[in-house]
Amino acid sequence: MGETELAAYSKRIDWSAQTNRLILALEKKRRGGPTILDLTESNPTKAGFDYPENEVRRAFAEPEMLQYDPHPAGLKLAREAVAAYYAGRGSFVEPGRVVMTASTSEAYSYLFKLLADANDEVLVPQPSYPLFEFLARLEGVAPVGYRLRYDQGWSVDMESVRAAMTERTRAVVVVNPNNPTGSFLKRREWEEMSGLCRKRNVAIVCDEVFADYALEEDSERVTTLVDEKEAATFCLSGLSKVAGMPQLKAGWIVLVGTESDQAESRARLELIADTYLSVNTPVQLALGSLLKAGREVREQILERVRRNLAHLREQLSGAVEVNGPATLLSATLLPATLLEVEGGWYATLRVPRTKTEEQWCLELLEQDGVRVQPGFFYDFPDEAFLVVSLLTPLETFREGIGRLLSRLSA
Repeated sequence: MGETELAAYSKRIDWSAQTNRLILALEKKRRGGPTILDLTESNPTKAGFDYPENEVRRAFAEPEMLQYDPHPAGLKLAREAVAAYYAGRGSFVEPGRVVMTASTSEAYSYLFKLLADANDEVLVPQPSYPLFEFLARLEGVAPVGYRLRYDQGWSVDMESVRAAMTERTRAVVVVNPNNPTGSFLKRREWEEMSGLCRKRNVAIVCDEVFADYALEEDSERVTTLVDEKEAATFCLSGLSKVAGMPQLKAGWIVLVGTESDQAESRARLELIADTYLSVNTPVQLALGSLLKAGREVREQILERVRRNLAHLREQLSGAVEVNGPATLLSATLLPATLLEVEGGWYATLRVPRTKTEEQWCLELLEQDGVRVQPGFFYDFPDEAFLVVSLLTPLETFREGIGRLLSRLSA
């Protein structure tokens, strides 16, 4: 195919598919045979949890699953299951406010279609999960970053939100808690952001997939936006994180705002959803049972995340014997600093800038057999940061963290 023929392809997928150095090094290491201590595992089905197999199987045993009777917003039974899930969290969500999707990624796709025209803009947090740029560009929408700021804890840099807004801004994406920083939106931040968005007639898209994984209580934290009434908001979640079942594709959008906003949004979303009818019948019919079965998985995940985080904090505490009782080393003497994490499945380490993030990751992989992710994967604004998954099995996590800290110390 000649170069001139490439013009026939959409610019929406005009991004490089070139394999980066880290992937090449990983493939080479795997060919070499030794076991890799993978501290990046994000798939709960591969992380050694005990799934309620019988309950999951029974959930798909109903004969109604052989029938096809699609509804654009999703089957009533499925929307009622979502409402029951929120009721269990102390929130009241009418089934009529729920629109089913095949995943949260598809939910983003629907909402970008709903809210934006070609070349309009959506604001997305940085650092955060690196999926937004691809999802937005596939819809012909431009993602524009706003900053999360770290100063003894994470906060939304509201000045960067204001600076990023233009006449083409159609939505602000909030990830609550954020991935990978694990930071929750605070009440004062929400009040300021919702007021700004109402004034500018900009919608808010709130991704709450990790909302069940708060690590401790905080009265200043916004745990969900489904109970809000004023700002036009869309809350996203799904089975992948709520039940630890990414293989069973089901997500949803909860409509938030005034009754007129909800009615208009629902009517337009149903037109989009009716075009695709993507959510399969068996998962919708099984959703209530799957959400109940998922509680057991969720408890296991939360316990492991807390234990791994406690171990990491202990290893980084710097307690040593110095002519007597244990004392704490100053942060400058520690090989790494753990950034505050409030929820989710990840932890971020600030590491010495004696090497680039890529160099640290390559050295850890090639010399220590430990796989971690660099901060630039998540659009951290500067160096050097490493991201590790708290979902990792306990023994692998402890051994991997031990090697990582030894490498940093050396």
